[in-house]
Amino acid sequence: SSRIMSKMLAGLLLFLCALGPTTGIRLVGNGYTDILVAINPAVPENDDLINRIKEIITSVSEYLFQALDNKVFFKEVKILVPPNWTNGTYERASTETYSKVQNILHFVSVQSAFGDDPYTKQTKNCAEEGDYIHFTPNFLLTDRLVDVYGPKDSRVLHSDNAVIHFKWGVYDEYNNKKPFYNDNGIQPTRCTSEVTGKWYELNNGFTQSCHISAETGLPTEECEFFPDKLQNAKASIMYMQIIDSVRAFCQEDEHNRKAPNMQNEKCDNKATHTVIFQESVDKDALGTLLPLQARPPDPQIRVLSRGSRVVCLVLDVSGSMSVCKRIILQKQASMIFLNQIIEEQASVGIVTFSTDAAILSGLTLIDGQSSRDTLIAKLPSTAGGSTFICKGLLKVQVLKQDNKDTVGDEIIFLTDGEATDSVQDCLQTATESGTVINTLALGSDADNVLKTMADKTASFLYFCIQLESTGQIVSDWFNGTVPIDGTVGNRTTFTVIYEKSSPTVYFESPSSSVYNQKNATDTANTITLTVPGTAEAGDWKYSFFDKASTSQAMSLTVTSQAARDDVPPIMVMAQMNQLTNNGNKPMIVFAEVSQKYSPVLNTTVWAYLESDTGHSEKLQLLDNGAGADAFKDDGIYSRYFTKLKKGRYNLKVRVASTGGVHSSPMDGDYTNPYQISSGCQVLDYFTRTATGESFVVDVPVGVPLPNFPPNKITDLSAEIQEDIVLLNWTAPGEDLDQGTVTIFRLRNNFSSVNQFNISALLPQEAGSAERHSLVPNITIQNGTTLFFAVQSEDSGGLKSQVSNIAQATKFLPSPKNLKPPGISNPGLNLTASIISVCNKTAHSTALGFKTFTLSVHPVGKRFSAF
Repeated sequence: SSRIMSKMLAGLLLFLCALGPTTGIRLVGNGYTDILVAINPAVPENDDLINRIKEIITSVSEYLFQALDNKVFFKEVKILVPPNWTNGTYERASTETYSKVQNILHFVSVQSAFGDDPYTKQTKNCAEEGDYIHFTPNFLLTDRLVDVYGPKDSRVLHSDNAVIHFKWGVYDEYNNKKPFYNDNGIQPTRCTSEVTGKWYELNNGFTQSCHISAETGLPTEECEFFPDKLQNAKASIMYMQIIDSVRAFCQEDEHNRKAPNMQNEKCDNKATHTVIFQESVDKDALGTLLPLQARPPDPQIRVLSRGSRVVCLVLDVSGSMSVCKRIILQKQASMIFLNQIIEEQASVGIVTFSTDAAILSGLTLIDGQSSRDTLIAKLPSTAGGSTFICKGLLKVQVLKQDNKDTVGDEIIFLTDGEATDSVQDCLQTATESGTVINTLALGSDADNVLKTMADKTASFLYFCIQLESTGQIVSDWFNGTVPIDGTVGNRTTFTVIYEKSSPTVYFESPSSSVYNQKNATDTANTITLTVPGTAEAGDWKYSFFDKASTSQAMSLTVTSQAARDDVPPIMVMAQMNQLTNNGNKPMIVFAEVSQKYSPVLNTTVWAYLESDTGHSEKLQLLDNGAGADAFKDDGIYSRYFTKLKKGRYNLKVRVASTGGVHSSPMDGDYTNPYQISSGCQVLDYFTRTATGESFVVDVPVGVPLPNFPPNKITDLSAEIQEDIVLLNWTAPGEDLDQGTVTIFRLRNNFSSVNQFNISALLPQEAGSAERHSLVPNITIQNGTTLFFAVQSEDSGGLKSQVSNIAQATKFLPSPKNLKPPGISNPGLNLTASIISVCNKTAHSTALGFKTFTLSVHPVGKRFSAF
C-alpha cells in the first residue's frame, strides 16, 4: 500500500514538470544561434527598449569576436516580448517561452533586488554555463553610468562582461572585499601587473595618500586604485574591461595565481583564457575553428511574441492505463491542472487516444470557475484498447480552432508510454509543427522517443506555488497544519486524494472558520476545497478521518497564488544539473528559494528523489558554499546525489523556515549577486514544495558504481594570532559532501618535514564547520607569511582535490611599516615561512618549512564598480 501511495504522489507531482530541457545556445560554424532575450510580462511595451537591446547585442557580438581570436560571433538572436505587447508587429513564437529561464542569455525584467546593475546568475562550477543574465529597463535605457566609465557605453561594457560569465563559466579577477594582498610588497588584486595606475584616498573630491591599516599592513578600505588613462596592457577583460587597450583574456604566462580573486578560487588558479579555450563547453570548437578573415555580419535579430496561451490535453485511455490506477492518476493530475494551474483567458482543448483518437472538447476559453468545471466534467475515467500514440498526437488539429495554426501552441501529453505503434513514425511531424510538447510519463516503460520529442520542442516547466505535499497510510486520523504566509493566499486550494473510500475532511482557518465536505467537491477519489477570496495568513489545521476504518493511502496537496500584485511571493525552483546519467559522475540537486530576485536564507531544505524501481533518497540541501554548493548565501541550496541506481526519478523539494531571511547583494556588484549585504529582512514562517524535471539514471548492467572521493575544500582560511595559527574550513564528506572523511592532510610540497602533533584534528560530518589551531615549532616573526592547502582522504584511500590556498601574514605595527604608499622603503623585508602539513595518521601530522625574503614595494588598489 505504501507503494501505491508513492505512485499517487508521484502522479500528482509529475504533471507539474516536463520531461525535457530547453535546447540551449548552439554554435553552428562560427556563429552562435538560439540565443534568446526574454522580457518579463511586467515590463511595459517600449520600442526604445527593443532598439537598445538590438544595439547592445550587435556591440557585444563584435567585442567578443575580437576577444575570442576572431573565431565566434552572434549569428541569430531572438527577442521574446510579453503577450500583452500588442502595438508592434511581432513574429509568432513557437517553442520560445519566458517561463523557463535556464539557458536564456538575456533576461529583462523590472528592477530587481540588485538595483539596476546587471548580473549573471552562476550556480554551477568553473567552465560551466550560467543560468541567465539579468537586465532592467532602467539600465538599458538610461545613461547614468556613462560618465563613470568613460566614452564606451557602460551598457556594452557590462553586457560583454556578463556574457563572458554566462557562456564560459569564468569569474572576476578583482575582489572588492580583498582589494590588496601581500606578495613582494602590497599588490592590488588583479590578474596582470601590466595595468599601471596610482592609488589614493578620495576625500570630498580631493586625493590624498592612502593609509596603511595597523592591523593588516594593507591599505585601508578608503583607498582606491585609479588606472592610468594611457595603457599598453591588453589583458585582462575580467579585471579591468573599462580600459580601452584591454581586449584580451589573461593567459597563463601573465596570470597571477596568488591574487585572492574569484577566478583563482573557483577555477583552481587557472587563467581565464585557459578555462575558456581548454575547459569550457566550447573548448572543442574554439580549438578547431579557424579565425574569420573578415568582420562577421551583424546578428540576425527577430522579435517574437507568444500571444494568448492555447493548450491541448492529450490523454491516454488505452488498456494499460488501468494498471496501478493510472487512469485515475491521470484524471487527478488533469483536474488539478484545470482547476488550479492554467491561467484565466487561456484556451484549453481535450483529446483522448487508444485504438483511435477523439476530441472530447474543442478549445474552451478559461473565463471563471464554470469554464474550468465544464472541462473537468469531460475528463475520462475508463481505459481500454491499444496505445496508438501517433493518433493522439495527430488529432491536435483542435489547436487550429483559434487561428488555423499550431505554431506556439502547447500539448500536454499524458501517457504510460507503452506504445502499440512506432512513435518514431510521427516524431518529425510533431516536432516540426511548431508546437511545444510537454511529455509526462505515468509509467516506467515510457518510449524514449517521448523524451526526444520533448527535447526537440523545448518543453518547459509548469508550476504553481505549492505550500504542502504530503501523504501517509491512514486507518483512522490524518492531522496536521499548513502555514499560509502573507505573500500568498489567492486561489488557495486544498486537494485530498484517497485510495479507497471517501474520508471525512475538516479544515480550520487561523481565526477558527471551519470548512468541510459541504464546501468541497468529491470527484475521482479527489476532494477539492478552494478557499473563497484571499486565504487568511497563519496556520491552517486539517483533519481527515477514514470512516470505513480501512487502511488506505491519502495525500494532501495545498497550492496558492500571490496575495497581491505588488508583493512577490516566495518561490522555490528545483532542478538537477543533468537529466541523464550513466553512473560515472555524481549528480547535483539544486533548489532556489527566492522572493522576486532576492535570495531567501536560513531555511531548511530537503530533497526527495524516488525512482520508478522503488529506490529513494532523502538529502538535506545546503547553502554553505561548500561541496556541491557553489556560492554561500545565494539562496540556492545544493547537494550531490551519489547513490545512483538505474531508473527514472522524480524530484521533490520541501522548504520550511521559521522566520527566514531574505537578503540583497552589495551595491554595485553587477556580476556576482551572491555577495550578501548585512541588511536583511526577516520573513514570516512559510513552507513550500516544488518538483523538478524527471531524470534518468541508466547504469549499464554489471558495471559497478564508482566510489566518489571527498569533495574539494574551497573555503579554507587562515589567521595568525600572536604565535597561533587558526584554520577554518567546511568539512567535506566520505563521498563528496556526504558522510565523514577519515583523515585530513595539509599538503606538503617541500623537502624539509618536521613532525607536529595535531591530535585534535578529528574530522566532523560533512557540512560542519572545522576550526583548528596550530602552534608551529618556529617563531612567527613580524612579516611571516604562512600558506596552507588541505586535502582529505576517505576510508578507501581516495583523496580529494587539493583545497584553495590560504595565506596569513603576521603584522605588528611600527612607524617604519606605516609609511604611506608611493614612498619607497627598501629596508623593510618580509620573511615568509611556508608551512605544509601531511597527515600520516588521523592523529599525527608533519610540517615542512621553507624560508625566503620578500622586499616591500607598495603598489595599490584598483577602482571598480564591483
